[in-house]
Amino acid sequence: MTKIILDTNFLFVPVQFQIDIFEQLNNLLGKAEPIVLSTTIEELESLVEKRSGKIRSQAIMALKLARRCRIIEVEKTPEEGCDDVIVRKAREWNCLVATNDVNMRRKLREAKVATVFMRQRSHLAIEGQVSV
Repeated sequence: MTKIILDTNFLFVPVQFQIDIFEQLNNLLGKAEPIVLSTTIEELESLVEKRSGKIRSQAIMALKLARRCRIIEVEKTPEEGCDDVIVRKAREWNCLVATNDVNMRRKLREAKVATVFMRQRSHLAIEGQVSV
Protein backbone atom coordinates (compact mmCIF):
# COMPACT_ATOMS: atom_id res chain seq x y z
CA MET A 1 0.00 0.00 0.00
CA THR A 2 1.40 3.38 -1.02
CA LYS A 3 1.44 5.98 1.76
CA ILE A 4 0.56 9.52 0.74
CA ILE A 5 0.39 12.63 2.94
CA LEU A 6 -2.46 15.00 2.05
CA ASP A 7 -1.88 18.70 2.71
CA THR A 8 -4.53 21.26 3.59
CA ASN A 9 -5.25 22.62 0.14
CA PHE A 10 -5.48 19.12 -1.35
CA LEU A 11 -8.34 18.39 1.04
CA PHE A 12 -10.19 21.33 -0.56
CA VAL A 13 -10.10 19.68 -4.04
CA PRO A 14 -13.28 17.58 -3.63
CA VAL A 15 -15.19 20.60 -2.36
CA GLN A 16 -13.96 22.96 -5.08
CA PHE A 17 -13.91 20.62 -8.09
CA GLN A 18 -16.25 17.71 -7.22
CA ILE A 19 -13.48 15.12 -7.58
CA ASP A 20 -13.36 11.98 -5.43
CA ILE A 21 -9.73 12.17 -4.36
CA PHE A 22 -9.80 8.80 -2.60
CA GLU A 23 -11.03 6.95 -5.68
CA GLN A 24 -8.58 8.78 -7.92
CA LEU A 25 -5.65 8.13 -5.56
CA ASN A 26 -6.44 4.41 -5.61
CA ASN A 27 -6.73 4.46 -9.41
CA LEU A 28 -3.42 6.30 -9.73
CA LEU A 29 -1.39 4.45 -7.10
CA GLY A 30 -3.04 1.07 -6.82
CA LYS A 31 -3.95 0.87 -3.17
CA ALA A 32 -3.28 4.20 -1.45
CA GLU A 33 -3.12 4.91 2.27
CA PRO A 34 -4.04 8.59 2.71
CA ILE A 35 -2.39 10.19 5.72
CA VAL A 36 -3.17 13.55 7.33
CA LEU A 37 -0.76 14.99 9.86
CA SER A 38 -2.01 16.49 13.11
CA THR A 39 -0.55 19.85 12.04
CA THR A 40 -2.86 19.81 9.00
CA ILE A 41 -5.86 19.10 11.24
CA GLU A 42 -4.83 22.06 13.42
CA GLU A 43 -4.54 24.27 10.34
CA LEU A 44 -8.04 23.27 9.16
CA GLU A 45 -9.52 23.79 12.64
CA SER A 46 -7.94 27.25 12.71
CA LEU A 47 -9.59 28.09 9.37
CA VAL A 48 -12.95 26.97 10.77
CA GLU A 49 -12.49 29.16 13.86
CA LYS A 50 -11.02 32.29 12.26
CA ARG A 51 -12.61 32.47 8.82
CA SER A 52 -16.19 32.89 7.70
CA GLY A 53 -18.29 32.21 4.65
CA LYS A 54 -17.00 30.07 1.84
CA ILE A 55 -13.53 29.35 3.30
CA ARG A 56 -15.04 28.26 6.62
CA SER A 57 -17.56 25.90 5.01
CA GLN A 58 -14.86 24.44 2.75
CA ALA A 59 -12.60 23.90 5.78
CA ILE A 60 -15.44 22.08 7.58
CA MET A 61 -15.86 19.75 4.60
CA ALA A 62 -12.08 19.27 4.37
CA LEU A 63 -12.01 18.26 8.05
CA LYS A 64 -14.70 15.65 7.37
CA LEU A 65 -12.58 14.28 4.52
CA ALA A 66 -9.48 14.30 6.72
CA ARG A 67 -11.26 12.06 9.22
CA ARG A 68 -11.45 9.38 6.48
CA CYS A 69 -7.64 9.28 6.47
CA ARG A 70 -5.11 7.91 8.90
CA ILE A 71 -4.31 10.82 11.22
CA ILE A 72 -0.80 10.82 12.63
CA GLU A 73 0.34 12.96 15.53
CA VAL A 74 3.53 14.87 14.72
CA GLU A 75 5.66 17.41 16.52
CA LYS A 76 6.43 20.81 15.01
CA THR A 77 9.52 22.71 16.05
CA PRO A 78 9.17 26.46 16.66
CA GLU A 79 10.99 27.29 13.42
CA GLU A 80 8.90 24.90 11.28
CA GLY A 81 5.73 25.68 9.40
CA CYS A 82 3.12 23.07 8.47
CA ASP A 83 4.68 22.62 5.03
CA ASP A 84 8.11 22.01 6.56
CA VAL A 85 6.67 19.24 8.74
CA ILE A 86 5.08 17.59 5.70
CA VAL A 87 8.37 17.71 3.75
CA ARG A 88 10.30 16.32 6.73
CA LYS A 89 7.86 13.46 7.31
CA ALA A 90 7.60 12.61 3.60
CA ARG A 91 11.37 12.26 3.40
CA GLU A 92 11.53 10.34 6.68
CA TRP A 93 8.78 7.89 5.63
CA ASN A 94 9.76 7.86 1.92
CA CYS A 95 6.20 8.59 0.83
CA LEU A 96 4.36 10.85 -1.60
CA VAL A 97 2.63 14.14 -0.86
CA ALA A 98 -0.65 15.29 -2.39
CA THR A 99 -0.73 19.07 -2.86
CA ASN A 100 -1.81 21.71 -5.35
CA ASP A 101 0.28 24.45 -3.77
CA VAL A 102 2.89 25.58 -6.31
CA ASN A 103 5.44 26.64 -3.68
CA MET A 104 4.99 23.40 -1.77
CA ARG A 105 5.45 21.36 -4.96
CA ARG A 106 8.71 23.26 -5.60
CA LYS A 107 9.94 22.50 -2.05
CA LEU A 108 9.05 18.84 -2.49
CA ARG A 109 10.75 18.68 -5.89
CA GLU A 110 13.92 20.12 -4.34
CA ALA A 111 13.65 17.50 -1.55
CA LYS A 112 13.20 14.79 -4.21
CA VAL A 113 9.73 13.86 -2.92
CA ALA A 114 7.14 12.73 -5.47
CA THR A 115 3.86 14.65 -5.51
CA VAL A 116 0.30 14.05 -6.59
CA PHE A 117 -1.56 17.10 -7.83
CA MET A 118 -4.70 18.02 -9.74
CA ARG A 119 -4.27 18.47 -13.46
CA GLN A 120 -6.70 20.36 -15.71
CA ARG A 121 -9.30 20.56 -12.92
CA SER A 122 -10.38 17.03 -13.78
CA HIS A 123 -7.91 14.36 -12.65
CA LEU A 124 -4.87 13.67 -10.52
CA ALA A 125 -1.31 13.27 -11.81
CA ILE A 126 2.06 12.27 -10.34
CA GLU A 127 5.26 14.29 -10.54
CA GLY A 128 8.57 12.72 -9.52
CA GLN A 129 9.89 9.24 -8.91
CA VAL A 130 7.58 6.99 -6.91
CA SER A 131 9.28 4.27 -4.90
CA VAL A 132 7.06 1.67 -3.31
